[in-house]
Amino acid sequence: MTMNRRTFLASLSTSVAGLAIASCASADNKHSAQSGKKVVVVGGGFAGATAAKYLRKFDPSLNVTLIDESPQYVTCPASNWVIGGFRELPTITWDRGALQRKYGVNLVQDTVVDIEPTAKYVKTKQGEKFAYDRLIVAAGISIKWNALTGYDEAAAELLPHAWKAGAQTTLLRKQLEALPDGGRVFMVCPANPFRCPPGPYERASLIAHYLKTHKPKSKLVLFDAKDNFSKQGLFEKAWTDLYGYGTAKSLIEWVPASKDGKIVEVDAKNKTIISEFGEKHKGDVINVIPPQQAGIIAQTAGLVNETGWSPVDHQTWESKKHPFIHVIGDASIAGAMPKSGSSANSQAKFCAAAVIALLNDITPPKPNWLNICYSLVNPEYAISVTSVYELDAEKKVAEIKASAGVSKPDSDKQLEALYTENWYKNIIQDSFL
Repeated sequence: MTMNRRTFLASLSTSVAGLAIASCASADNKHSAQSGKKVVVVGGGFAGATAAKYLRKFDPSLNVTLIDESPQYVTCPASNWVIGGFRELPTITWDRGALQRKYGVNLVQDTVVDIEPTAKYVKTKQGEKFAYDRLIVAAGISIKWNALTGYDEAAAELLPHAWKAGAQTTLLRKQLEALPDGGRVFMVCPANPFRCPPGPYERASLIAHYLKTHKPKSKLVLFDAKDNFSKQGLFEKAWTDLYGYGTAKSLIEWVPASKDGKIVEVDAKNKTIISEFGEKHKGDVINVIPPQQAGIIAQTAGLVNETGWSPVDHQTWESKKHPFIHVIGDASIAGAMPKSGSSANSQAKFCAAAVIALLNDITPPKPNWLNICYSLVNPEYAISVTSVYELDAEKKVAEIKASAGVSKPDSDKQLEALYTENWYKNIIQDSFL
């Protein structure tokens, strides 16, 4: 291996320049010889799957192991479409087998229960130990149970959060289907930060679409711990256009924190939520999106700070708590970048490039990251926001102001809905296939 590893594995530099948009490295690495250098990836969502795939695409000699408790991944992007009644759960459920078949990633179905940063290995629930030279932790989120008084795992079976896609998604949809026409649906929205800032408001839009289509006498009320939210102007215009927002017959009402919208307690058995100032609200269906923190393994391994999230060096995404461990995706503190599937995918590629550079004593490439966030407000009406990010003078992730863009009021919303569907197909292809 030369100092620059022959133009940094021949094409890595040019690949990184286009990382945020498309795949651009080698194809089938199934039979590539593997070196003794080992990278273990914990978690197989958008961040972990992308990192494992691109590690092998960039450097087929690496021994890459991806560990996740499930053989399949149900995406949070598009889960609101299932709740809205126009998509089915199997269509957003993805097998990771292509990562092994096409790229030579070693897939392990197990749960990592411990990380030993000094000895540099992870231990799984089944008692296996996996040594690493570099470790990437893509732990996602975990729910902060009882951060809202009374909201624990048992309460979530009555008042679903559906903020981890899967069984909870199905539960919330079934509750909406069983809602009597004229019933009341409540949503509880958390304070920042949380996974997918526009997610609750896309969900509200699509629940309103479901009500308009199937339960037109019903109404949705959002109780919010904030006084503003992502893409607010675009959502409110859409709600006005589609759901009578601001009128007496509106299908949606938004109650901000300043108007006692912050919910602090739930009574799951009696389907009641209680506001900061003691107001009680009894609903027929209640979707509680509670406060969140980094995934459990990031917590137990000491990778988080007092915020509950993982501080990292944004040049490489290496943990500021333990060396040789990188934390990407929702679990990380990512500066100006939101916690989203798009952000996770973009971070994973630059983290993969940085890991390879560090394994070869090469300066990691200068990163830029991309976030694209589409939201459907009905199946044929979408809005979006796009931003590009760079390291600022303090080496923190900062938005490049000239790069930011949102849907224009007069844009073709049906065309954006098509873009939304295609974005989903493309990120699935880029991450898992």
